[in-house]
Amino acid sequence: MSRAPAYVKGHGLLDGRGAVVTAAAGAGIGGATARRFLEEGARVVIGDAHARRLKETHEALAEEFGAERVASLPCDVTDEEQVGALLARAEQAHGGLDVVVNNAGLGGTANLVDMTDDQWSKVLDVTLTGTFRCTRAALRSFRSAGRGGVIVNNASVVGWRAQAGQAHYAAAKAGVMALTRCAAVEAAEFGVRVNAVSPSLAMHPHLVKVTTPELLTELTSKEAFGRYAEPWEVANVIVFLASGYSSYMTGETVSVSSQHA
Repeated sequence: MSRAPAYVKGHGLLDGRGAVVTAAAGAGIGGATARRFLEEGARVVIGDAHARRLKETHEALAEEFGAERVASLPCDVTDEEQVGALLARAEQAHGGLDVVVNNAGLGGTANLVDMTDDQWSKVLDVTLTGTFRCTRAALRSFRSAGRGGVIVNNASVVGWRAQAGQAHYAAAKAGVMALTRCAAVEAAEFGVRVNAVSPSLAMHPHLVKVTTPELLTELTSKEAFGRYAEPWEVANVIVFLASGYSSYMTGETVSVSSQHA
């Protein structure tokens, strides 16, 4: 098993950009992305459905990076009004919106033969339809502003690969990939790029709570490095896709994985 590499310092890749990150309260990919964006010079608005965790995350980031660079608003991505309010917060707090990271998603484990309509619908509504709502709102905002923009969606390798008990989540993430491609084609005419990351196994406390030790061991064994990704390793690729270094990329889904099976 290899060790995680040293944390990469910021290089000003997002200096002056205004960004929104959904599901950003906590120790997962969303929280790591908000931190990485701040380290790269962006001004960030974080959203999350968990108001208490959001408040705590906001306070911690504001103390470290400056209150003027961090704003927040509770946001449930299944509610169109809340999605619109979150993006409007970026205009109010930072004078503009340049990047939207759609990180919100919901998992679960259930074999298809026993899966209920409610289990299926809940995962699809948050993970796929929530990404649609946020993407639609972002495209409308970018089109009105007329200065381009970037959207980065969070997909998953299960959108490509089969995994028992994950039919709803896999279908949702495959949908995110397809949504990314179609949105990119439509948005190119007004200078907006839309891409996605596709992580395999990025460890955070919530995943430990909802996944059995046996499954985590099995998933980790499939990774070539013999370890899970740190959330900031996925966030680094999101930074790349949000930055000028990926200026000719759109409609792409980038695998952030060392999975070999």
